[in-house]
Amino acid sequence: MSYTTSLPWTLESLDLDRIDIERIRHNEDLFFLLCSASFVESGSDLYTHNLVDHFAGDEELQTWLSQHWEHEELQHGRALAAYVRKVWPEFDWERGFKAFWDDYGAVCTSEQLESSRGLELAARCVVETGTASLYRALNDITDEPVLKQLTNHIKSDEVRHYKNFYQHYRRYREKEGFGRYKVFRAVLRRVNEIKSEDSDIALRHVFNQCYPQHIGDRAKFREVTGRAQDLLKRNIPAEMTVKMLLKPLDLPTRVQNAIEKPLAKIAEKLFLQ
Repeated sequence: MSYTTSLPWTLESLDLDRIDIERIRHNEDLFFLLCSASFVESGSDLYTHNLVDHFAGDEELQTWLSQHWEHEELQHGRALAAYVRKVWPEFDWERGFKAFWDDYGAVCTSEQLESSRGLELAARCVVETGTASLYRALNDITDEPVLKQLTNHIKSDEVRHYKNFYQHYRRYREKEGFGRYKVFRAVLRRVNEIKSEDSDIALRHVFNQCYPQHIGDRAKFREVTGRAQDLLKRNIPAEMTVKMLLKPLDLPTRVQNAIEKPLAKIAEKLFLQ
């Protein structure tokens, strides 16, 4: 594979002056989702460096991570932050991000990574599944044209990242020879970590800045951010998500086809709980 540092789209290609602000400004739930996503994406350099260190000696993967993936992820953060600033200029994005970064930097460590390189790549497929599903959902939720364009760009990037991680995962699976059960455990671990950490930390720091009088009030936090999370869950593309999560298990085609739709139905119910 050959990689270039050119980006498939640029922040400058988005005309932020075309944003229909009145169509979106009143939507606090969407604000929370976009702002928290901008925080996480803007921290991409930290977990990129963790991954580059983890794959020491694998020049091909390290080159893609540092010269391609990191640049695209950081652009996602810049673009989302620019959008948030344009629509909600009263929100001090820099201050919120700094507070988020102080917390996030403490938990985003190399100790979180799987000891097996191949299983870490399976876990990365989980993360890319989550982000692709997030931006697909945001794209479905909004009817604001510039946000529609931006979320479509990011979703396409995340799907492409997933495919790249999956190709490297297959290479390591052959090399390391681990079984399906270990892959399943790694996938499950990363799903649980994502649900409990990244988005919660980001949402908490958006909340703390918007509701300083309620800092530390877990009930108010759940009330406000719960509405945003419910909006997201109602729009998560369950079939796409399940298909992407199952792929690293490399199930026989007959088995995968038989369980995809039932699992998607279960996933929809879980999302809505």
